[in-house]
Amino acid sequence: MFGTYLLRELTHRRKQTAIIAIGMALAIALVIIVNGVAAGVKDAQASVLASVYGVGTDITVSQTPAAPTEGEGGAPAGGPSFDFGAADGQTTDGSTSLAQENLSAARGTETFDATALDSVLAVDNVSAATGTLTLQNTSFSGEIPDFSQMQQGAAGDGTQTGPPSGGPDGAGGSSFDVASFTVEGIDVEGEAVGPLTAATLTEGRTFTADDLGSNVVVLDSAYATSAELAVGGTMTIGGAEFEIIGLVASGSSDAATASNTYIPLDVAQTLSGLDGQVSSIYVQAASSNDITQVQTDIEDALPDATVNTQADLASSVSGSLSTASSLVSSLGTWLSVLVLAAAFLIAILFTISGVTRRTREFGTLKAIGWSNRRIVGQVAGESLVQGAIGGVVGVAVGLLGILVVNVIAPTLSASATTQQATGGFGGPGGQGGFAGGPGGQATETAAATTDITLQAPITGSIILIAVGLAILGGILAGVIGGWRAARLRPAEALRSVA
Repeated sequence: MFGTYLLRELTHRRKQTAIIAIGMALAIALVIIVNGVAAGVKDAQASVLASVYGVGTDITVSQTPAAPTEGEGGAPAGGPSFDFGAADGQTTDGSTSLAQENLSAARGTETFDATALDSVLAVDNVSAATGTLTLQNTSFSGEIPDFSQMQQGAAGDGTQTGPPSGGPDGAGGSSFDVASFTVEGIDVEGEAVGPLTAATLTEGRTFTADDLGSNVVVLDSAYATSAELAVGGTMTIGGAEFEIIGLVASGSSDAATASNTYIPLDVAQTLSGLDGQVSSIYVQAASSNDITQVQTDIEDALPDATVNTQADLASSVSGSLSTASSLVSSLGTWLSVLVLAAAFLIAILFTISGVTRRTREFGTLKAIGWSNRRIVGQVAGESLVQGAIGGVVGVAVGLLGILVVNVIAPTLSASATTQQATGGFGGPGGQGGFAGGPGGQATETAAATTDITLQAPITGSIILIAVGLAILGGILAGVIGGWRAARLRPAEALRSVA
């Protein structure tokens, strides 16, 4: 009886059924597409972070950089400095050539005791952890005029009455060149976690335990190309000569790895004068379900440390990927909610309108003995089927929309950034010498830039949730419409018939 009556009513009221089903289908399709794109953006962010922080890195531990202090003359202190004495350099044709190299902690990073790694490893559900030291190698080279001539003139002996001769322009001028590149100290005996694990070996080899204490370096392939360096060659880092043993690249041809160069951690600590220090600790949890617990326990064990998960670090991803993330998380979510609410409202209004048009029918049914519960069940059943039809159609449209997104495969640019040093160098200082250090403020520069092809995944849970929402909408409309129908009295049907 129920099924026969249900089929008859849906067949006779095809227009109402179609409108409710279409409204519900559009809402459900939008929910599926927005959630699919949101999941795709989240996966894209994770891939960008992996290129910087390493595959399998769930948590990073670092120290918040201290505010820069003022050095002599009010200039910020703490960066690399170059001090030249009167006897430094080589003087030829009235000009002196100077060159110096400095390896120090990268501006914007703070080093801390490497024993913190033991505290991290002691935390439950930590499957792997390793420490790294982020450095910046800055080299200074140039030519300055012979200051001894200036000193003779100042002594009043008459041998020098004009500006000192020499220099690149032949009139006492100076020419300086400052170059820098990033250096990452890697624990060659550590676990397979950290920034280098995200890179792919393109030539040569990576580190082994035998490289402990050795002056060997692995280069980012893009940096090696720009610097005209190759495997088997050598380069200078911190004033020491290193053998180039391998080249690595990120997973995308357009991306850079986390650093320009990678050297053994113990060597990096020695050359930079930061023995027993690290800049970051990279942690891998035993399972994704343990990340929150591991983060909390590390914060308790290292109260002065900054402990970030990949979700926290996602805010450092910039570019059009960041814009897409903001758009999906704000506009997309609210649009889905509004459309879903509108679909529910349409279903409720059309159901109530249909009940109103069926006054005689429901009044007569009550007159022949139908209970309120049976009438409510009948109306709710009709709405439930309408909602289910809308849900099925909405899932089909949503999957089609996801397919279109994946076929178009929009490309998003993304950068994960770190703090690095900028600024100029000071002026003359000391008798016949030169001293200087970087000035200005640290600025944010991209550590890895890449183009990501957006792919929206399809998950069974989202489909089930979408169908559940459609059924919920149908039940809600049916219950409200059925409640209105149940309030009708048999007398109303008789008056309507008359």
